[in-house]
Amino acid sequence: MKKLILIFTLAITMLAGCAQNNQGNEQTGDSGQNAENEQVTLKVASLIPPMTEILELVEPKLAEEGIDLEVVVLGDNVQPNSALANEEVDANFFQHVPYMEEFNRSNDAELVGITPIYYANYGVYAKDYNDMEELPEGAVVAIANDVSNIDRSLALLAQHEVITLKEKTGPYYTQADIVENPKNFKFEEVDLLMLARMYDDADAVVMTPAYAAPLGLTPKSDALLTEGTDNDFAITLVAREDNKDSEAIKKLAEAMTSKEVREFLEENYDETAIPAF
Repeated sequence: MKKLILIFTLAITMLAGCAQNNQGNEQTGDSGQNAENEQVTLKVASLIPPMTEILELVEPKLAEEGIDLEVVVLGDNVQPNSALANEEVDANFFQHVPYMEEFNRSNDAELVGITPIYYANYGVYAKDYNDMEELPEGAVVAIANDVSNIDRSLALLAQHEVITLKEKTGPYYTQADIVENPKNFKFEEVDLLMLARMYDDADAVVMTPAYAAPLGLTPKSDALLTEGTDNDFAITLVAREDNKDSEAIKKLAEAMTSKEVREFLEENYDETAIPAF
């Protein structure tokens, strides 16, 4: 009788062990499946519309792909690159490649342009004048003070023969490269985010539509001169060298160059944000 009880006890123990093992295997299988379906958080730093609007537009599509897009809106044009270089965010969307390249040179960073999204049609705006020819001798023209946008502003003015620049020998034009300035315009360099405020104080301001728009200005209706698309200054999705090939960044780039984004820009921003894809 004792032998029968012992055998019965061993049998119960073995069955319980098998049940636990099967339960463990099932849990392991569920964990593996959950890992495959786990949401990936992708933080992207940006500044103002339409940049932020484009990111918001693609957010639902990325959610379907298992990517939780977190848009981090920052307050100036330095923080997005610093945050990206310090791995506080995974990408940013606010700048053109020449601006990014200058940040890399100055900060020993390895930021990488992923794909151009739109051209922000640079223009010259003046509160009291309807034509560039009307600007008086010695007029003050406000331009952004970072080297890439100084280059861009001077190139725009040279493109329309307002000034003449000597042959470029370095990466950027500076005021020292002006060889002809027939009306002796004075170029006042200010922070990018201060350009709109200069509209009341300077005779003219060179700026992108993003900073002209709050003033009710558009390149098509109000700019004395415009840049167009024959340039290297498209607003670009930017990541780092170490994550540029990640699946999440690839899916973000794909979503931002979709038909939906193109139609959004064409319907809402016309030629102020010209698709670059």
